[in-house]
Amino acid sequence: MSDTARLDQLAALRALRRVVELGSFTAAAEAAGTTHSQVSRQIKQLEARLGAQLLNRSTRRIALTEAGRQYYEASRQILDALDDADLAVGQHQARPSGTLRVNAPMAFGTTELATWLPDFIALHPELQVDLVCNDRMVDLIEDGFDVALRLTRELPDSTLIARKLADSAVLAVASPDYVRRHGAPRTPADLARHNCLVYTQQPRPREWTFTGESGAAETVEVKGKLQANTSIALRTAALAGLGVAATADFIVHGDVKSGALVRLLPGYTLKPRELFVLYPQNRHLSPKVRAFVDFAAEYYRQRRWD
Repeated sequence: MSDTARLDQLAALRALRRVVELGSFTAAAEAAGTTHSQVSRQIKQLEARLGAQLLNRSTRRIALTEAGRQYYEASRQILDALDDADLAVGQHQARPSGTLRVNAPMAFGTTELATWLPDFIALHPELQVDLVCNDRMVDLIEDGFDVALRLTRELPDSTLIARKLADSAVLAVASPDYVRRHGAPRTPADLARHNCLVYTQQPRPREWTFTGESGAAETVEVKGKLQANTSIALRTAALAGLGVAATADFIVHGDVKSGALVRLLPGYTLKPRELFVLYPQNRHLSPKVRAFVDFAAEYYRQRRWD
């Protein structure tokens, strides 16, 4: 079939849809900015091509035949898909602009996100970013955020789109001074005798579950003199020698590398936290949200905290 024939068929499909949904050839012609006779001709040509009558016509009403109803339903899906594709490409080509409101956990936003956000902003000079950092689960729609980053072990059910970006290992750490004074735990069970620094913004914050080299899981209930809703405070307390912290590697990997903190229980691993980017479930992403999500996905495709 030639390109011209395909375009004629597409125009005929749109004409058929207008006639069915508006209820008359006259209304369909007015909506398309054409004439009654042109719409009638398009439908007749379509019927001739198919070898089937699509519409029952009378002076009072127009109704689909059985064959016409089947063809209309199938063609409506095709037209919707084409319209969606056109809109998606148009939005993808549009330059991100305006204000992008981003929500992130306090520790992640101030230590990790801040390292790559300037590069994202530099790529999109017509875009402004409003970053709000806190350690509570905000409602994106109610609070007016375009996108959020979450670092968690259990993502609550919601209607938001959640795209996983990376895993972040969780490390048990303490300062060299704390280890000199209290010794290093040899097994997870030994932590019951240590002052543990507890991060409260997660389910069951006092249950730390380790997996050994054999693959067996071991859960210990920890206790300590400090709990906090931000990992920044726990890192600072660990550096000061207060106790043992179990925190994401992006927060402490530099401290471990420099020797300011010591990794404990190297033969065991804690369940990692998963990094997600979340955004409302819209039919098409706005250019600014798409740009942010794509940039973050590419960044964390290569990012390693070691």
